[in-house]
Amino acid sequence: MNKISIAAISFFLVTLGFAQTKKITLEDGVLGQNRQFRADKLLGFQWIPNSDQYVYFEDSARKLMTANSKNAQGSEFISLAEMNKTLATNLKTFAGITFKNANTLLITEGSKYYEYDFKTKSGRKVLESPEGAENATFDNSKTAIAFTEKNNLYILDKAGKKITVTNESDEDIVSGQFFARNEFGIDGGIFWSPKSNLLAFYQKDQNDVADYPLLDINETPGKLVSIKYPMIGQKSEKPRVGIYNLSTGKTVFITPEGNNDDYLTNLSWTPDEKYVIIAALNRGQNDMHLNLYDAASGTFIRTLLEEKNDNWVEPEHPAFFPDSRSNNFIWMSEKDGFNNLYYYSIEGKLIRQLTQNKFVTREIIGTNHVGNEVYFYATGPNPTNMLAYKVDLKGKQTLLTKEEGVHTVAVSSDDNWIFDEFSNHSTPSKSLLYDKSGKAKILLTSTNKYDGYVMGTAEIKTIKAADGTTDLYTRLIKPSNFDPNKKYPVMVYVYGGPHAQMITNSFLDGANLWMYWMAEQGYLVFTVDNRGSENRGFEFEKVIHGRLGVNEMEDQLKGVEYLKSLPYVDGNRLAVHGWSFGGFMTTSLMLRKPDAFKVGVAGGPVTDWKYYEVMYGERYMDTPAENQKGFDEASTLNYVNQLKGKLLLIHGTSDDVVVMQQNLALIKKFVEAGKQMDFFAYPMHKHNVLGKDRVHLMTKVLNYIIDNNK
Repeated sequence: MNKISIAAISFFLVTLGFAQTKKITLEDGVLGQNRQFRADKLLGFQWIPNSDQYVYFEDSARKLMTANSKNAQGSEFISLAEMNKTLATNLKTFAGITFKNANTLLITEGSKYYEYDFKTKSGRKVLESPEGAENATFDNSKTAIAFTEKNNLYILDKAGKKITVTNESDEDIVSGQFFARNEFGIDGGIFWSPKSNLLAFYQKDQNDVADYPLLDINETPGKLVSIKYPMIGQKSEKPRVGIYNLSTGKTVFITPEGNNDDYLTNLSWTPDEKYVIIAALNRGQNDMHLNLYDAASGTFIRTLLEEKNDNWVEPEHPAFFPDSRSNNFIWMSEKDGFNNLYYYSIEGKLIRQLTQNKFVTREIIGTNHVGNEVYFYATGPNPTNMLAYKVDLKGKQTLLTKEEGVHTVAVSSDDNWIFDEFSNHSTPSKSLLYDKSGKAKILLTSTNKYDGYVMGTAEIKTIKAADGTTDLYTRLIKPSNFDPNKKYPVMVYVYGGPHAQMITNSFLDGANLWMYWMAEQGYLVFTVDNRGSENRGFEFEKVIHGRLGVNEMEDQLKGVEYLKSLPYVDGNRLAVHGWSFGGFMTTSLMLRKPDAFKVGVAGGPVTDWKYYEVMYGERYMDTPAENQKGFDEASTLNYVNQLKGKLLLIHGTSDDVVVMQQNLALIKKFVEAGKQMDFFAYPMHKHNVLGKDRVHLMTKVLNYIIDNNK
């Protein structure tokens, strides 16, 4: 072998060795998971209406690509530079484009809206909303926009004329925005009718809601910023639904049938525009009436169905109309223990229960063009998955996705093709195209962006809950150089509350990348999804009602028991960290189960539920007047004398979700009890510390654990 060959091989071996020993920094672990380590995907995938063609972004969203489903060969449709030249704009990316029709793209640049015609390769500005406009919502023809300015609602018609829908001088009467603090699946407050002749909107009267002070330290002197924050058991918002008629310029209003602070949620229009359907819920959240209202007058017509439950009723999905020619609708309910689909007539008669699954339906995706089949997401038998199904109006159900994992699908408008993009424990990302027969064509398989980096491994298992029968999913991350003969400290990462699931069958199993960094510091990182968390059905979740923290802690202690049974775990060096509900769990465990963990770091914790907001808090805890024993039991303020380990409390000073009063009240109790603990504030950050400051946060959290868990 000659010297050149030997040198080349030596260089290759050295390079290979280096490539396999790159280390993930903590900054990588915090900021890089969805940046440099993001899996390859068909970003911005959209079907072109009424065709078998689709578009997606390439080259950092600077090229818009198109492909035909039959051959799936992508070609450049237009570059960002060409688009900017044609429209005289300065778009930085294609993200946010949508189709107006098969030949026309709708493009948004701040407050300006453009159309681009595929055939003529020409474009123009069509609308421009005022500076400061928010919540912009296109009508279904994508020619007019409804938007808010401050507390009022307006329309910009296709001619660019600004129409005033509400003109409230009282800034505490807010129209066109979310209400109920985003609970009940609410993420907006503007609802165009199917033919765009009418505009429904949420309105909330906040006059009786307490003002809550936040401090803006960027002013000299500091400035008071007042928000509306309805605390449990206190006065709440008064909702109404307005319906504005574009031809007459008149508005009618719908108010709650019961108390004026009951909830009006999950609004939907019937296809003929004659009615709106609203899930009306009492403030106690245990009695829901799905009501039909006349859109012309706002008059109550009838209750279509009613649901009661001693724990809670939580509508999160509006009525869905599979056929645009019929007012018959599908309602999603967990009244039989799991979210299932029920098909009703507009008279309120149950036509058929479409699904009878013993697993959770998550979301309706859409319907076929005929209107007799409905596509939806559901977990399937394994609750860590997110799969896609379809069901026809006779109840025949079909699984569409072929591999386990967490899927996102998009169905072509002719129903002949299904785009499927998913990941699972061993697949970073795979993009597929299914034809009508179910045969799959692979469009893209991502490489593992962590190849060449020192990475530990994750094990997904189940343990028994404290009830002795329920299976709980666990995730245990081990370092790359794991030695079963050593004893390792453990960091338990906890959330534990409703509407969240920490362990999923996705790449990295739902873990944050910084957990793998922590493992490389010689730690095991453990998580268990206790009873009360998401995607396991009503029986699994309802155990938290009236006693937040109790059963959740017992299940977490079963996780501790499992850890201590492992020969490679140092049971005297356990730490716990969580944020929000996880912060509540962390402080609860450190104070109420003081022998379980040596160190705890609680971020943005609820410390006493009486300080939390009405909509979420009263669902799970009722009010102090109804459940004082439960509030006393759950309040961490009552257990400060039991602290044994090291505890760090963290809070954003502008937190408008879990207000800082929660943490300060607990600190005050520690001071009064003569107990030492640690506290760190993030000035001007809200409930989550985001951006580059998050690196500082996680450095603070993890160093505190490493330094004190010796």
